[in-house]
Amino acid sequence: MNPTDRILPGVALMIAFCILAPLIDVASKLAAQGVPVGVIVFGRGLVQAVLMLPVLLVMALPLRLPARDLPLVTFRAALLVGSTYCFVAAVRVMPIADALAIVFVEPFIILLIGKIAFSEEVGPRRLMACTVGFAGSLLVIQPSFAAFGPVALFPLGTAVCFAFYILVTRHLSRRQHPVAMQFHTALLAALLCLPLLAFGTAADLAPIRFDLPQGIFWLWCFCVGLAATVSHMAMTYALKLAPSSTLAPLHYLEIVTASLLGYVFFGDFPDTLTWTGIGIIVASGLYIIFRERRLARAERAPVTASALTPPAPQPPL
Repeated sequence: MNPTDRILPGVALMIAFCILAPLIDVASKLAAQGVPVGVIVFGRGLVQAVLMLPVLLVMALPLRLPARDLPLVTFRAALLVGSTYCFVAAVRVMPIADALAIVFVEPFIILLIGKIAFSEEVGPRRLMACTVGFAGSLLVIQPSFAAFGPVALFPLGTAVCFAFYILVTRHLSRRQHPVAMQFHTALLAALLCLPLLAFGTAADLAPIRFDLPQGIFWLWCFCVGLAATVSHMAMTYALKLAPSSTLAPLHYLEIVTASLLGYVFFGDFPDTLTWTGIGIIVASGLYIIFRERRLARAERAPVTASALTPPAPQPPL
C-alpha cells in the first residue's frame, strides 16, 4: 500500500479511538458506583488479557515474554495500574470531561521529562506553551478541588503515569509486536493488582478491597476491559498506518466525545471556566505539536539537501 493511501485509514482509526476511549471512562464511572476501584483496575487487566489471547494465538505471536523485556513490561504494567486507578478514582465523583482535561497535560509532562531526564533540546516557546497549558489545567482543577477535594488531583497522577507509559512504550515498540505488548502488559497489570487487593482486603481498605461485583456491575466491569481493548488496538494500528505528527492533533477530539457522553449518561457538562481551561490546554498542546513538526522538518531539510547535492570533484591523485 502506498504510504499516502495508508494515512486515511490511520486517521479513521484514530477518530474511532477518540470515540471509543471515553466509553472506558463511562463504564468505569458506572462500575465505580458499586465496585471498589481496585477491582475495576484488576478487571480491566484481566478482561483485556483474555480478549487479546485469541488475537495473539491467531497471529502466531509468542506467548512467552522475552526475559530481557520483563522488567520494562512489568514497569509498563505498573504504570497502567497507576494511571487507571487514579483516573477511575477521579471519575467516580468528578465529571469525565473535567478529569480528562486535566489528564491532557500529559504531553507537557513528556516534554519536561525529555528535557530534565534525557537532556533533550526544548526551546523557550515550547516551555512557555507548557507553562500556559499547566495554567489552563489549574482553571479546571481549582473549582474541581473546591467541589470534590483532593480527588481532583488524581488526574494529575494519571497524566504523570501515562507520560512515563508512553516513553516506555516507545522504547519497547522497537522490539515487541503491539499485540504481544498489549497482552503481556494487561496480564502483568492484573497480576500486580492481586497483592494490592489482598492487602486491601486484609486491612479493610474500601478502595482496594476485593469485593465481587453484583448484578449489572459485572457488565460494567467487563465493558471497561472491552472498551480498553478495542480502543487501544485502534490507536495502535492507527500509529502503524499514519505518522504520529498527523494523528496527534486528532487526539483532542476525545475531550469533545467525553463531554458529550458525560452529558448523555450523567448529565454532566463543563461550565464556562472549565471550557476556558480546556481551550487553553488544547491550544497549548496543538502549539507544541506544531513546533515539533516544524523542528522535525527543519532537521530533515539539511539531510535532504546534502543528499541531493552531488559530491565535490576530487583532485587527481
